[in-house]
Amino acid sequence: MSDAPFDGMRWIPGGTFLMGSDRHYPEEAPVHKVSVGGFWIDACAVTNDDFARFVAATGYVTSAERPADPRDYPGAKPELLAPSSVMFKKPAQRVDLGNHYNWWIYVRGADWRHPRGPASSIKTLGAHPVVHVAYEDVEAYAAWAGKEIPTEAEWEFAARGGLDGADYCWGDDLMPDGSFMANTWQGEFPWQNKIEDGYEWTAPVGSFPANGYGLHEMAGNVWEWTADWYQTHDRIDSPCCTLDNPRGGVREESIAADQAQVKIPRKVMKGGSYLCAPNYCRRYRPAARMAQPIDTSTCHLGFRCIRRVA
Repeated sequence: MSDAPFDGMRWIPGGTFLMGSDRHYPEEAPVHKVSVGGFWIDACAVTNDDFARFVAATGYVTSAERPADPRDYPGAKPELLAPSSVMFKKPAQRVDLGNHYNWWIYVRGADWRHPRGPASSIKTLGAHPVVHVAYEDVEAYAAWAGKEIPTEAEWEFAARGGLDGADYCWGDDLMPDGSFMANTWQGEFPWQNKIEDGYEWTAPVGSFPANGYGLHEMAGNVWEWTADWYQTHDRIDSPCCTLDNPRGGVREESIAADQAQVKIPRKVMKGGSYLCAPNYCRRYRPAARMAQPIDTSTCHLGFRCIRRVA
């Protein structure tokens, strides 16, 4: 197709591919055959400038900018109910990697307008991906823009750029010819960041080479929301057979088993971020996936949109 419905979108022809990976994290296995139809997708993640236009047109207030309802979070500390979002805080030395609270904290006043904490702004970050957006926020933007949020299968097919089975969006070598292909963490996570790729936080969209479909930063920079309720791939019926346009799991079954009081459904997020490192989170790959509570926004999670063809 030649006529994009909106500027900055690329046509993904659809087809059949091998989804997942048997070589990395357990939640990515088993590899299974999936087919998706053709669709248009944003070449880059939604930026702060994009989101600002949406907010200016609608007056929308994001989840991180609103106080939480204490009835939804029984037993929660009052300070955690204030408008806030999840921020990365780099520790001064090595810490226990088994406890993510060693580097994740809730920060009051962190939101999409203040992506690096309440004292920060987006004044010079207009071309950077918008972050601190919960799932209801990305749905609201997509509806306003006349677009949709991709399914996990659509997102992964697009991220692979036509390289079926490759480890990365660009092939099987993390750094071909010594070149950085994505905004990730260099050094020992979470305390030592060498910033060899030039970016400690997010990078402007389009900073790294596009994949075979003309899409930028489908690995690293920021994780991206998908529309699918989270389930492990081993729960897929008949993984030996081709699944046509799958739509993920079931809302109720996406809730983490250890959430005794607050039962928050989870969506699949894809692509990894600037915080992914070889020693801790090698998720800057198309097959990589993690569960994200729909009410939780963070400093390293954004999104891009698609437009399906009937």
